[in-house]
Amino acid sequence: MSVEIALRAARVRYGPLEALHGLDLPVPAGTVTVLLGRNGAGRTTALRALAGTVRLSAGRVLWRGVDVTRLSPHERARRGLCFVPDLRAVYDGLTVAENLALSSPGPASPTPYPELVPLLSRTAGTLSGGERRMLALSRALAAPARVVLVDEPSLGLAPAVAARTYRLLAGLAVRDGAAVVLAEQHVPDALPPGSLVHELRRGSLAWSGEPAELA
Repeated sequence: MSVEIALRAARVRYGPLEALHGLDLPVPAGTVTVLLGRNGAGRTTALRALAGTVRLSAGRVLWRGVDVTRLSPHERARRGLCFVPDLRAVYDGLTVAENLALSSPGPASPTPYPELVPLLSRTAGTLSGGERRMLALSRALAAPARVVLVDEPSLGLAPAVAARTYRLLAGLAVRDGAAVVLAEQHVPDALPPGSLVHELRRGSLAWSGEPAELA
């Protein structure tokens, strides 16, 4: 497996609190990587560090071996990184169609979620939590990306929609060769072969392995 992007000895501080304690996290291309842990374990901070939305107080972010630690989030996005946070992941004042057009401007199918098609003229701020989540995920699924980071993919989704979402995200890795990183509290079902799990505890790596090993 070739490493697409990685944190090396990464430290992140929020005021007096250190959220990541020298974390080493390699993320292979063509693989689903799950960051597992409870709230406060550092999962979200690790995604933000990869995306560039938080600064490292020490350490580096390497993308295919190149140091991108100082690159801004929008510069990383231009290079092919897509980050879907758990909150504030859509533009509330824009319609569903306008949100989708930002990530997929071509004439292709507007969203992998048929549930959103009747809502294309609605403003995103009027959607339910699950609808907003589908809209945010559509951006990751529609835009060609080399690195896809998703915080809590199934947040607010019905079980059937969540299962479909994991299949779609797995397809980005297996079919398109993207490095897909999911921050989760539990290991999702039916991850593709070769998926990796890293358990974080208090900002440090506590365990790494394959999903089957957790059983």
